[in-house]
Amino acid sequence: MTAVTGSGTWPGTDALEAATTVVGDLTSTPSEVDGLPFAPLLPARGPWGDRAGAALALLEDLPAELGPHGWKLTDRPGGDLTRARAGAREDLDALAVAAHGYAGPLVLPVLGPHTLAAEVYLARGDRVLSDPGALRDVVASLAAGLAARLADVRRTVPGATVRVLLHEPMLAAVLAGVVPSFSGRDRLRRVPGPTAAEGLGAVADAARAAGAEALVVHGGTAWAALPAVRASSADGAALAVAGLGERGWEEVAGLVEDGRTFWPEPPPQATSQCAGPDVVGQADAVTRPWRTVGLPAAGLRDLVLVAAPPDAGATPDDARGALAGLVRAAGVVAERGDA
Repeated sequence: MTAVTGSGTWPGTDALEAATTVVGDLTSTPSEVDGLPFAPLLPARGPWGDRAGAALALLEDLPAELGPHGWKLTDRPGGDLTRARAGAREDLDALAVAAHGYAGPLVLPVLGPHTLAAEVYLARGDRVLSDPGALRDVVASLAAGLAARLADVRRTVPGATVRVLLHEPMLAAVLAGVVPSFSGRDRLRRVPGPTAAEGLGAVADAARAAGAEALVVHGGTAWAALPAVRASSADGAALAVAGLGERGWEEVAGLVEDGRTFWPEPPPQATSQCAGPDVVGQADAVTRPWRTVGLPAAGLRDLVLVAAPPDAGATPDDARGALAGLVRAAGVVAERGDA
């Protein structure tokens, strides 16, 4: 059955309101669409509540703090990390209330280790990505911290079947060696594909060992991330499909033919004053290239459509409307899967 979930980020600062909205709306989808509630992240809280802050709150034995240029690793925990961890506890408490008595799928979004290493700085030096040993430490620390978070989520929502959505929007840049150094004058050394695949696999293996049903890697907008995902033990991949192109869809076909799942992130729905939201156009962005590369129509019913992150300045109502629109588009995708 074609399914719908979200990328994780949600407007506003009220954790309970966000969790209640997401769980309520995605457990009330039409019969032909399977809603997958997700644990919301609230970047409007500031750097303590965005993807990087939430991931750093999970790390074990790698404390961090905010510096002039963003997050950096440090020798001991401080007030910034305490605030990020408090936000994580608040999110878990909100999920416990919103999903009380719920039994079914639940998506846990987490920033992946390679993107985290490309965004966070060493205590004294360049980005974590510049140090292969530090990157290995982040992979191991995130794997352990994610396992602990999964245990907390499964204890909080005992009926949930958890799937992890590991966000790696910078994975392709990491593999290509185009991440800039701190000075901006140089590029950091590329991470070899097998090394990246090993890191993704370590996180995926730890997640499944902690009770996750699956781990799917979101490569952002770049299909060049897919070979590393396919070489890892991850269960599938997600990508924003706008502008993916024929070569990108051929990589998607290879992923699907390998037996991995695919979670497309369609572009936001276009709207007009006369016709309203273009639900069919949003569905077309997935189904037309799917058929063009020769994938079977029946496979459309195995897709999980991911709502794009809300734009800056979006309200909770905007995000809720976009999610509802994607549910309608998923209904069109499901119908085409029956054709």
